[in-house]
Amino acid sequence: MADPRLRHPANVPGPWFVDTTCIDCDACRQLAPAVFAESAGHGQSTVWRQPASAEDEEAAARALVACPTASIGAEGRTIDADGLFPQEIADGVFYCGFNSEQSFGANAFLAVRPEGNLLVDSPRFTTPLVREIERRGGLSHVLLTHQDDVADADRYARHFGAEVWIHEADRSAAPFATQIIRGLDAATIRPGLLAIPLPGHTRGSAAFLLESRFLFSGDSLHWSRRRRDLGAFRDACWYSWEAQTDSLERLAAYPFEWVLAGHGDRHRAPADEMQRRLRALVARMRGPKAEAQS
Repeated sequence: MADPRLRHPANVPGPWFVDTTCIDCDACRQLAPAVFAESAGHGQSTVWRQPASAEDEEAAARALVACPTASIGAEGRTIDADGLFPQEIADGVFYCGFNSEQSFGANAFLAVRPEGNLLVDSPRFTTPLVREIERRGGLSHVLLTHQDDVADADRYARHFGAEVWIHEADRSAAPFATQIIRGLDAATIRPGLLAIPLPGHTRGSAAFLLESRFLFSGDSLHWSRRRRDLGAFRDACWYSWEAQTDSLERLAAYPFEWVLAGHGDRHRAPADEMQRRLRALVARMRGPKAEAQS
C-alpha cells in the first residue's frame, strides 16, 4: 500500500491517491482510466478523479494490486487481492496483473487451453495468482518475449514444471530456458502457436501468435491511446530502430485480431484492419518524422 506521507500533490482530494514512488509504467491508466491519468510534467500517474461507481472502485482496486511499486493507496479501504486476477480479456486469455518492478511494470498474460496453458512474460510470483493458475490446470509453457520482462519466470517454470522459451539473442537473461528460438524464421511451438522473432526493441525480441488471433507482442508493438492506433516505442528501442521496422514489416504477413503488449495498451480489431494499421505504422517508422509518429 502507498505511503500517505508521499501523496503526490497532483492527486485530487479523496481516499484514493498515488504516491511519489510511481515509476510511470502506465498499468493503472490501462486498468482504470476513469480514475488515474498521467500527471503533466511529472512523469508519474495520479488520481484525476475519485471513483464514482462500484465499477470504478473495482477497476481502481485492480490497479492497486497490479501496481509494481505499491504506489497506489486507498485510505480507509481494505483491498483483497483474491479474485481480482487473472482478468479475462477474451476466450480464455487473461491479463495476469501483479506487474513486476523487475520488468518496469510490464504486463503478463495467461492463455488457458486444453492442450496446455501458457504464461507470456512474467508477473510477480504471488500466492493468489499461483492458486488461480493451479485451479486452471497449471502451465505447460512460459513464453518470454524478450530479456526485459523475465521477472519471476524461473519460479513459475519450476513450480509448474513448464518449458521456457526465449530467443537465443536474449538467452542470457533466462539461462534456465529450456527451448531456444533461433534466427529470424517463425517457429511452431505447437499447432496454433507460433514464435515470431522481432529483433529491434532488443536483439532477441519475439512475439507469440496464438490461433492467428492473439498476438503477444512484448515491447515491439502496442496500441497507442494517444494516437488510437498501433504504435512502437522509438525512445525505448534498445537494439535497432531499423531492425524493429523490418521486423514489423515481416509481422504484417501474419493475421491477428488482438495486440497484447508488455507496455502500452491492448486492443482488438478485425485482422484485415490490424494488418492495414501495421503496414501504415511501418511506413511512418520509415518516414522522416518517424520519432514523432511512432
